Amino acid sequence: MTAPRPNTLAQTLRAFFAEQLPELRGLSPHTIRSYRDSLVLLLRFAAARRDRAVASLDVDALDVDTVVAFLAHLEGSRRNTSATRNVRLAAIHAFFRFLAAQHPSALAQAQQILGVPFKRTTIRPIVYLDAAELTAVLGTIDRTTRAGRRDYAVLATLFNTGARVQELLDLRIGDLQLTPPYQARLLGKGRKERTCPLWAQTAGLLRALCAEWELLDQPTARVFRNQRGRPLTRFGVGFLLEKYRRQAVAACASLAGKKLHPHSVRHSTAVHLLKAGVDLVTIGQWLGHASLNTTTKYATLDLEMKRQALAQAEPLGTAPRSAAFWRKDPTILAWLEGL
Repeated sequence: MTAPRPNTLAQTLRAFFAEQLPELRGLSPHTIRSYRDSLVLLLRFAAARRDRAVASLDVDALDVDTVVAFLAHLEGSRRNTSATRNVRLAAIHAFFRFLAAQHPSALAQAQQILGVPFKRTTIRPIVYLDAAELTAVLGTIDRTTRAGRRDYAVLATLFNTGARVQELLDLRIGDLQLTPPYQARLLGKGRKERTCPLWAQTAGLLRALCAEWELLDQPTARVFRNQRGRPLTRFGVGFLLEKYRRQAVAACASLAGKKLHPHSVRHSTAVHLLKAGVDLVTIGQWLGHASLNTTTKYATLDLEMKRQALAQAEPLGTAPRSAAFWRKDPTILAWLEGL
C-alpha cells in the first residue's frame, strides 16, 4: 500500500522549514526552532479543535477563527504572556506570507490571518544586580569544588561580556583568546559576530577551567559543560543563578525580592559600564544591540544615577534662568548660552 501524497499544508510546511527559512532568509537555527515550536502548537490545537489527527489537517483547517482561538488559548489555558503570544503570532504570519506566495488560491485566507494584530505588551522593569549584589552572589560559590569553579567562571564570564545566555553557551574553545589581548568571539542574533574584551581575571578563570576539563586542545568543544560532559543549557544557567541568589540573601538582603534570570546579568553589565562613564554607543556595540534605541533604556534605569543628576540641577526658585529671565533677554542665542 502506497503512502498518501502530502497535501498542500504538508508540502508548504516542508518547503517553509527546509528552504525558505534556512536558505532564502538565512535564519539562525534558534529562530527556526522558535518558528517550529509555534506552528507545532498551532497544528496540535487545530487538530484537537476538529477532533482530527494532525496528519489529516490541510490549509483550510487553519482559518482565522482557529488562529484567534489559538492565541486566546495561549494566554488563557497556557498562561503565556502577551509577549509570548506575539512571538507565536509572528511565526504564524511568516508562514502565511509564504503560503500566499506559493499558493495564490489561499491568498484571501492568508490576508485574514495577516490582519490579526499583535497585542500591546506591558513593559516590565529591568531587573539587574548592583555591585554589592553581584559580589554577594559570586561570594557564595564554593570554588573548592570542580562544579563550583565552573559555576563561578560561567557567571563571571556572563558579567564580563554581557553576553546573551545562548551566546555564552555557544562559546567554543577556539572563540577564546586567553593571551593578551584577552578576548572572546561571540555569535549573536542574526549570526552577527562581535569580539568582546576580557578582563585578565576572567581570562585566568577560563584558562584554568579549560585546563581542568581537558579542553585546551579541542578548539570546537563547548567551553561550559554540565557534570556529564554535555553542553550546559539555558535552564542550567538559570538554575545556577537562582541557586546562588537564594544563598546570597543572608549576605545581601536586597536580593530577597529579586527574580533573576540570565538576562539580568546582561543588564547588570550595561548598568556597570554606564556608571563607569562608558558612552551608550560603545555599550550598544559591547552588547551587540542592533539599534541604539535598545541601549538608551539603561540611561533611565539606575536610581543612583538619577539622584546624581538631580543633585547637579538647581532647585526651582534658586536659579536665575526663570521665565522672567527669558522675557528680559532679547535673543534666544544669549539665553541658550546662559544655560
